[in-house]
Amino acid sequence: MAILGGTALTYADWAKRVDDDGKIATIINLLSQTNEILDDMLVVEGNLPTGHKTTVRTGLPSATWRLLNYGVIKTKSTTAQITDNCGMLECYSEIDKDLADLNGNTAEFRLSEDMAFLEGMNQQMAQTLFYGNTLVNPERFMGLSARFNTSTLANAQTAANVISAGGAASTNTSIWITCWGPNTVHGIFPKGKISGLQHRDLGEWPLTDSNGNMYQGYRTHFKWDMGLTVRDWRYVVRIANIDVTLLSGGSAANLINALIRGVHRLPTAPVRVSTEQKSDAPDGGMMQMGRLAIYCNRTIRTYLDIQAVNKTNVLLRLEEWEGKAITTFRGIPVRTVDAILSTESAI
Repeated sequence: MAILGGTALTYADWAKRVDDDGKIATIINLLSQTNEILDDMLVVEGNLPTGHKTTVRTGLPSATWRLLNYGVIKTKSTTAQITDNCGMLECYSEIDKDLADLNGNTAEFRLSEDMAFLEGMNQQMAQTLFYGNTLVNPERFMGLSARFNTSTLANAQTAANVISAGGAASTNTSIWITCWGPNTVHGIFPKGKISGLQHRDLGEWPLTDSNGNMYQGYRTHFKWDMGLTVRDWRYVVRIANIDVTLLSGGSAANLINALIRGVHRLPTAPVRVSTEQKSDAPDGGMMQMGRLAIYCNRTIRTYLDIQAVNKTNVLLRLEEWEGKAITTFRGIPVRTVDAILSTESAI
């Protein structure tokens, strides 16, 4: 017989969630993470039932320096189409009806379990945004690391926006500079479907144990269809190979210099890196390209905060935004993402 405690809630689990007065206890989620990229990311409906197709220009026509009595060579531009697919992240929460109904706290008990599912799905989505690789896990979607996985231009065009901080071991992390916009990089969901994490209370259902025997229980369905498309790779910069074990020593990577180099890899630098000049604007107006943010894990965020209070530093600042103290670099908010590892291999 299979051990139920691994997949189903038991009386022991119920007892651990009830206060002495019989009410459902407030659960301190020690496994929670901060993944602010999920708050920032622009999400757009895809133009395909399974994802999104982007047409990019790969070549420009060339003009001819014409001589008298000689014609002009015919040329044309070239384009290519890139398709990004969505992944389907789903799970079910199932609880024995008699267990959930103990003490009459059915809704609270179910909510205490549902919150754990929501947190788990958020963490999985944030991890996939950075480390998803359809060559390894075809059921997921392609994340950022798989697209910016080399600093050698001969291997990939995106290498132009990968900056190495010199780390050579497997104790590295990365800083990401991302410009979210409809023509730069954004999340996608399948055409005609619903955006975001869906939560459906399916109510009371006959459930089945490991032996095929049935019992009454409550079932909740969670579903999140999501993908990522990098329509213009120039608007994403990866500062890779940051050895976290060296941050407190004299051989630490100079992250300020790396960030300066990073923002100048973006096509719109250095004008706050969030706008692009419109060539057809008679008044020289600016075209908004998206919302820019810098993403790093908690270790790097701590290091940058320490640098922000250094009197010799003028680029990193501590500012207040919507009542919250945040670190900015040249006006770009620095955001914490616990899903970014400190165990990345050097690229």
